Amino acid sequence: MAAFVRAALAVTTAAIVCSCTTPVTTRQETTANLETILADTHRSEANRTRDQFRHPKETLLFFGLRPEMHIVEIWPDPSGWYTEVIAPLVRDKGKYYAAVLDAAPGNANQAKRVADYREKLATRPDLYDRVEVVTLPSGGGDIVSPGTVDMVVTFRNIHNWMARDQAAQMFASMFKALKPGGTLGVEEHRGDPSKPQDPQAKTGYVNEQYAIDMIEAQGFKLVAKSEINANSRDTKDYEQGVWTLPPVYRLGDKDREKYAAIGESDRFTLRFVKPATR
Repeated sequence: MAAFVRAALAVTTAAIVCSCTTPVTTRQETTANLETILADTHRSEANRTRDQFRHPKETLLFFGLRPEMHIVEIWPDPSGWYTEVIAPLVRDKGKYYAAVLDAAPGNANQAKRVADYREKLATRPDLYDRVEVVTLPSGGGDIVSPGTVDMVVTFRNIHNWMARDQAAQMFASMFKALKPGGTLGVEEHRGDPSKPQDPQAKTGYVNEQYAIDMIEAQGFKLVAKSEINANSRDTKDYEQGVWTLPPVYRLGDKDREKYAAIGESDRFTLRFVKPATR
């Protein structure tokens, strides 16, 4: 199946011959490539089950991802949820950087997450051999060489950075990594705008405008919003915050059917650009 995935992704290159530049993949071609990848058995069953909540095809198309792009994913999940989709898409014509946790000495949990992710990559060298694992310094700094990537994406991580008082530094590093005109794609658990934002986001929810203001303060410009990952059933008032809902179910079996019926959290999905001039 891996050969089939790569063959499908090569259609665009075979169909267009250019002696000077890499052809730009159309949205239609990218959509077809994503559909092939999403249906392939290299994706774990657990990850595919979440497609109904995470809408990976629609989300990545909204961000504008194409196979020839150089892209950084910030803090990929150890299970490789989006790695399973993005890395095969850009393997032949682009580049995928996985910016993992800056594991502090003695932090066994962070070290395990990074080790689990590297183990995931090792399971399919035919798909992930060109993935470059880099580190996003927690105190700010370079992820990759400045101004070299087309896109940076991050999924449900802002609350983690707010809890550590590191959000500003993180977005500053992302801004630095992008080329002028490059794209930042963000997805996060959406908080209740009628309630003041907890600066540490202890419930896991972040107010949309709060996030926009925080990101634009680092030089980005908001260019589009999407309701792809919205969920109106999410009341955002749970005993254990957003982790009460699937897939975590922090309360165990208590009211599990109720939370399963709600589904995963209500999320905002935003696209920013790094202006050509600041």
